[in-house]
Formats: sequence, structure tokens, C-alpha cells
Amino acid sequence: MIYLVRHGEAAASWGSHPDPGLSETGKTQAEVVARGLMREPITQAITSPMARCQETASYFAKASNLPLTVQPAVTEIPTPSDVTERVPWLRGLMSGKWNDAPDLVKTWRNGLIDTLAALPDKTVVFTHFVAVNAIVGSVEGTDTVTVFRPNYCSVTKLDNTSGTLRLVERGQSLETKVL
Repeated sequence: MIYLVRHGEAAASWGSHPDPGLSETGKTQAEVVARGLMREPITQAITSPMARCQETASYFAKASNLPLTVQPAVTEIPTPSDVTERVPWLRGLMSGKWNDAPDLVKTWRNGLIDTLAALPDKTVVFTHFVAVNAIVGSVEGTDTVTVFRPNYCSVTKLDNTSGTLRLVERGQSLETKVL
């Protein structure tokens, strides 16, 4: 099983800070998800290089005594260099199709999917809203960017049999205000 964990609530909105850590609520969410993950047979933990993911992952790493590996491929979706306003651009992208995304974004998505497909069983990945959607949409065979709204610290479970990912269970979905 591969466990995709969306990071906890950030201390700042994604449009107002490039790399915020966790809010107090996010820290509590990270503690709760770490306790839940301790019931799983996890042997490897990887995280996005972004502060909110590393901070979320740190609660699990402390509880499990597993080292965290920072993996750039599971980071936040990149913004093309010609985009001056990230928030409206991302809103538009998230309501659209992957096929219409810029090449930079398609390359990021393909790298993310390839990285997840190469992971061994019993791995937890601390990542982001769009990354979780990219993986779930890929395994469900849809071109829609936003296929569900994973809540903060929700856990999406995937089976990885011989490099073929299969969705076992979507994480908790909640209509959070992320846009």
C-alpha cells in the first residue's frame, strides 16, 4: 500500500505566502494523522520539500522513528514563468483538463506519476492537494484536474502492483476553501 497524505492546514493562505508552515490547527491535524498512520505497516516516508509537508511529515517521523526523504517530484504544482498572478492561473487550471495544461505542468504531473509508480509498498508520501488529484485522476483514467477535494491530512490509499497504481480508497473529502 502507498499512502498519500495531503499536508495539514497551512499558517498562511497559498496566495499570500510562497512556503508557509502549519497553522496551530494544521499541527493538530498532523499529530492525528501520525497516530493513524502508526497503525499501518509503513517502512518508508517521503515528503515534498515544501515546509507544510515537511512539518506534517515530521510528526509521523518522530512517532515512527523512520527517516524522512525529501523528494522534489512530489512537490507543489509548478507555476509557468510567464504567469504573473498564480492564484487566478491555478483556479483556472484546477477547473480544467490536464491536456490543456502548459508543458511545464504536464512534465511535473508525469514525473509525479512515474515517481509514485516506482515506490515500494508500505510507503507514505506527504504531498499537496493538486498532487493527490493528479495521481487519483491518473489511476481513474480521467483528464479532469480536480477529481475530488482531499481534506487536510486526509489519507488516500493506493495499491502498487508491478508499477501499476490502483486506487484503493480516496482520502476524506471535505469542501475546504482552498481556492
